[in-house]
Amino acid sequence: MSVERHTAETPAGERELPLVLLLRPLFPRFHVALTHKFRFLKPWESQLPPDEFLAAHAGAVRALLCSGPTPVDAELLASLPRLELVVASSAGVNHIDVAACRRRGIAITNAGNAFTDDVADFAVALLIDVLRKISASDRAINALPDICNSYGVGHVANLDKLGGKRVGIIGLGSIGSAVARRLGAFGCTILYHSKRKKPSVSYKFFSNVTDLAAESDVLITTCALTDETHHIIDKEVMLALGKDGIIINVGRGALVDEKELVRCLMEGEIGGAGLDVFKNEPVVPQELFHMDNVVLTHHQAVFTPESFDGLLEVVMGNLEAFFSNKPLLTPISE
Repeated sequence: MSVERHTAETPAGERELPLVLLLRPLFPRFHVALTHKFRFLKPWESQLPPDEFLAAHAGAVRALLCSGPTPVDAELLASLPRLELVVASSAGVNHIDVAACRRRGIAITNAGNAFTDDVADFAVALLIDVLRKISASDRAINALPDICNSYGVGHVANLDKLGGKRVGIIGLGSIGSAVARRLGAFGCTILYHSKRKKPSVSYKFFSNVTDLAAESDVLITTCALTDETHHIIDKEVMLALGKDGIIINVGRGALVDEKELVRCLMEGEIGGAGLDVFKNEPVVPQELFHMDNVVLTHHQAVFTPESFDGLLEVVMGNLEAFFSNKPLLTPISE
């Protein structure tokens, strides 16, 4: 295997580590673990402008590790003629020009199932919080401690139970399936929309998201963000969901028409929302901060030690497989 020589000479008798391009710094723990196995090119540490740095190393770069949402667009890909692999540290790859990678024969891997359980748990937690107004009650009690004596803990009106809810899941992949299993245990009826019907499940399938919304009390988005799923929850879907309906988004912000969501919430056309992702992160629409029927978190569903252990294992495994000419662990198929 031919890789670029390090700027410092490799000591005699030592095997040179495979070279990987980074576009932004890794989490310190990841960096410590991975630098035992790979050498990293770090454009931000160079005195050269990024384009000149990439041009200087383009002939040696076969693998790129994309940490976080850093864009990997057609222009970047064109500057790396020997690139064969893009390793994403996320489950979604909407920040990567997948079509351009396909045209150039570049493989893409993602986080696989590393985040599945924690994101599914978080989706259920958001839903329970919205229904039972846990965060709203916490805010009220902290603001007015004596309110417990006057009104009782349940003073925030219109608490609602989870059991028996009809939950429409948009995207019945690994995360969506994990959400379905959890909510099934609560006694919810599971409905779903996906690119195609899943013969392995008995849940009712809807080919149209508006029809799914019309039969659901809750919509949960767990699908990938693509051109087809952009604003998959739009005004029509929200109106079909109705004034008591709840939207939970743990996928990507742009799966939901955020402007229409704010309007529908303000005008009482839907019942509430639990949002871990937003269109222009980290910016959150200001109107949402003042609604007791909305629970907001900052893209934190995956932030557990267990998720990051799983991600590190997947990232390392994909890079090791690539440089050993073995099958990749989590290649994306579409």
